[in-house]
Amino acid sequence: MNETILVLGASGQIGNELTQKLRTIYGNNNVIASDIREGNEDMMTSGPFEIIDATDKETILKMVKKYDVTQVYLLAAMLSATAEKFPQKAWDLNMTSLLGVLDLAKEKHIKQVYWPSSIAVFGPTTPKENTPQKTIMEPSTVYGISKLSGEFWCNYYHEKFGVDVRSIRYPGIISWKTKPGGGTTDYAVDIYFKALEEGNYECFLSEKTRLPMMFMDDAVNATIQLMQAKPEDVKVRTAYNLAAIDFTPEEIALEIKKHLPEFKISYKPDFRQEIADSWPSVIDDSEARKDWNWQHKFNLESMTKEILSNLNN
Repeated sequence: MNETILVLGASGQIGNELTQKLRTIYGNNNVIASDIREGNEDMMTSGPFEIIDATDKETILKMVKKYDVTQVYLLAAMLSATAEKFPQKAWDLNMTSLLGVLDLAKEKHIKQVYWPSSIAVFGPTTPKENTPQKTIMEPSTVYGISKLSGEFWCNYYHEKFGVDVRSIRYPGIISWKTKPGGGTTDYAVDIYFKALEEGNYECFLSEKTRLPMMFMDDAVNATIQLMQAKPEDVKVRTAYNLAAIDFTPEEIALEIKKHLPEFKISYKPDFRQEIADSWPSVIDDSEARKDWNWQHKFNLESMTKEILSNLNN
């Protein structure tokens, strides 16, 4: 596979694990990690790393030329909960970085772009159950507004300039390797750490809040699978719905109790509850499954077992 990949935002939750997986597939030296701060030891020692501000188009172009980059994975973004505190900053980061990279692809400096979207593109008026690929989208958060705008910019650059850009609407992503980074679904990561460290967890969402979720391994595999799909199989150029599992804080707590019977959970909903209430609870991802054969591997039970056994080591 003759690709050289630049990952912008490689130190983030998804970037960290995606970069390592890409290095195992394409070779360590063919995957250039970058972020505005240094990554963890694995990231820094396993292959090239560059400090890059994702909004700095000129520096990105320099790196593209330096390494003969063919693909850019643009993962730098300000997530939902953090973005509500810094709306202008979030909009600037999320939009400027995307338009800069799309321009580089339009100018034929790079062949392929990956940019993540999110279930945050949906809003309170979106159907909550089996949310279809095409539906009402009226996001109520800065993050959601930027992701919805980004989806249509991606589609525009594909239609007008033939840019090969691909995207997934991620549900909540759960990982044991990287601590949460300011998202509304982060309780489902934090709960495992707190269960082991403290034996209890105070959840910022109510016990019945059902949200679509996915184990990190599935999210990483889906991303690479989409990028490796034949262009003619990628029918959606805004962003694909993607789903795996859905659960409530109450359900995840019960699953943890099977392994840690003493674990206790309490609930103190904060401003993130309103964000969660505006999102779907179950996503219909049949188009991803049909177009590029997406299939998830982890359910709540197998994910919980995997996370707790790794955190216990």
